[in-house]
Order: sequence, then C-alpha cells, then structure tokens
Amino acid sequence: MVSTPKTYNYEYARPAVTVDCVIFGFEKNQLKLLLTKRAIEPYLGKWAFPGGFIQEDETADECALRKLSEEAGLSNIFLEQLYTFSDLNRDPRGRVISIAYYALVKPNEYILEAGLDIDAVQWFSLEEVADLAFDHQQILSVAVERLKGKIRYQPIGFELLPAQFTLPDLHKLYETILQRSIDRGNFRKKILSMDLLIDHSDMQKDRHARAAKIYSFDKEKYEELKETGFYFEI
Repeated sequence: MVSTPKTYNYEYARPAVTVDCVIFGFEKNQLKLLLTKRAIEPYLGKWAFPGGFIQEDETADECALRKLSEEAGLSNIFLEQLYTFSDLNRDPRGRVISIAYYALVKPNEYILEAGLDIDAVQWFSLEEVADLAFDHQQILSVAVERLKGKIRYQPIGFELLPAQFTLPDLHKLYETILQRSIDRGNFRKKILSMDLLIDHSDMQKDRHARAAKIYSFDKEKYEELKETGFYFEI
C-alpha cells in the first residue's frame, strides 16, 4: 500500500524567502563589488546583487550557489552568511525575507557571464555603486561593516591579493577596507611581527636597494590564524 504524504494547513503566513550574494574583490587598489543588471520587473534595468527565491527542495546555501552560477556564471565560491533582512516593505512583490551572503574573491580568477533574467554582470568600485534595487544599498552597508570587522580579527588578504605582493599592496588593502589612513611604519611592524608572510626578495631578479620586497602568505600559518583569530588594530 502506497502511503500518501500528509499535507498541512498552516494558520500562519508563509512569506517567500530569497538569498542575496555580496561578492567583494580587490583590483587596482580598489575594493570591487559584483553586480547584476536586472532584465525583469521589479526594478527592470537596475543593478542588484545576484540572488533569487529559494526553492522548496534546496537549502539557502544551495540556492546562493545556484543563483551565482545561473546569473553570473560563478562557481566554487566560499560563502558566509551575512545577515537576514526582513523589513516589511523590502520587496514590492509582497512579503519577502532575504538571507544575505558575502564572499571575498580575486576578480581575475573568474569569467563573468550574464545568465537567467540578467542583462549584464559587472565589477564596480564601491564609489561607483548607488541606487541599487530593493534594499540592496542597506545590505551593502551591512556587508562593508562586516568586512571592516573581519579584517581586524582574521587575515583576509589571501582571498583578495595575488599570490605574491608587496607590503605597500597589503597596506593599501587594509586602508581601502577600513576607509582610513594607517601609519605605514606601524603597519609594517605589526604585520611582520605576526610571522604570517614569506619573504621572496632573495628570488627577485635585478633587485636594487629601493625595490619593494615581494611576499606571499604562509598558508599553514594563515589557516591557523583564521581558526584561532587575532586582533589587528593600528
């Protein structure tokens, strides 16, 4: 005998649930943001974060990865949950709650491809971002504040910088994210004291006295600090 799945009649409202993905990159000394241009209503022609409605047979995490692939052609991205946005009027289609995610990536490692219901997908500097669809400007503000906090207790350069970089590159990354000036000498002293960097200056060809040293992250130490955390304040 085949059993029939039990159905329920809920007396409570069942709002729709979506995901939104805030993808940060760092390129040419600028913090970048990945946005998609909507090809459907509401907000036709507006820029927004990749995202969409969660299907009944998938988790929020699965939906976020699916929408990144469908809308922007991105895959193999490690996402962290950011915050849940539930203002009553955040979506003109009705009661919609959004679970936001964020990630840090190197833009040059990905080929963008506009997909489902999307006219274009593009990297923007933070200074260029304005008038986003839905409540995505609010989501962005929360994401930027989270990033400012994260850089103080976790090393994040590994996700944003090339494999090899200079201390000025790393210094600029911290200044850009924190949106303030940092004394170069104090930064150098603190970052080197963490024993997190591998010095490659001996391998530099035609090195002269004033050339900036080349470094990479010690991956083992980097992963250890991600687990244990630290407090980096200048």
